[in-house]
Amino acid sequence: MIRLPGHSLASALFAGARDLLFPSFCLGCGRQLATARLPLLCPACRASLAFSRSPRCTCCGQPFATGSDHLCGDCLQGNHRFDLARFAVLYSGPVPRLVQDLKFLGRTTPLATMGRLAALSGVLDELAEPDLVLPVPLHPSRLRRRGFNQSLLIARACFPLWRARIQPDLLVRRRATVPQTSLTGSRRRRNLQGAFALGQGERLHGGRVLLVDDVFTTGSTVRECVAVLRRAGAARVEVFTLCRSI
Repeated sequence: MIRLPGHSLASALFAGARDLLFPSFCLGCGRQLATARLPLLCPACRASLAFSRSPRCTCCGQPFATGSDHLCGDCLQGNHRFDLARFAVLYSGPVPRLVQDLKFLGRTTPLATMGRLAALSGVLDELAEPDLVLPVPLHPSRLRRRGFNQSLLIARACFPLWRARIQPDLLVRRRATVPQTSLTGSRRRRNLQGAFALGQGERLHGGRVLLVDDVFTTGSTVRECVAVLRRAGAARVEVFTLCRSI
């Protein structure tokens, strides 16, 4: 395609005028930004991001303070039944506000920044191409109250090329549970037992599945979902969460 000599200059002028007339603000601290370039974070908030990096667990991605990549204790004991789990950033710095603004305030502005953070992390290249992308579901009653499933929105933002493979209704939450944030590790596991299932008559027949959620904390939610997927015949299950708490 022929590129007009002044095209890049015109684009730059338009972007400059847009930034002047419609300024963007940092999604972490609220400071005005010089440009609307993603991610919408000021230099200080960007500097505080902790991306997934080595050293870490070769299976679940748990970060280590020192040493080299190796299996963590949980993965050595076989506590996780997934094949691989990765997260983009730690749940620190500006990340909690991004998640909470989406999840509890219904603000969709952070989604584009979330997608950019996932791309910048480099972990998307470590994931195998899936047959299906399944967001962790909400119970219908909570979905009605909230109006959306944040895991579905994150899946769409982070995996636009796999959008046609995202199936929001295949994995279902059949039992309402207490919010996980208020529970300890053992109570989280009990709270989620039997909470998930596949839609009636659904089977995975050796398929490759990517499970997507917002935050990996103790892994209880992921563990229950993966168990359901394995029983349904999934040959490979990988997990992506936007962030991980430590």
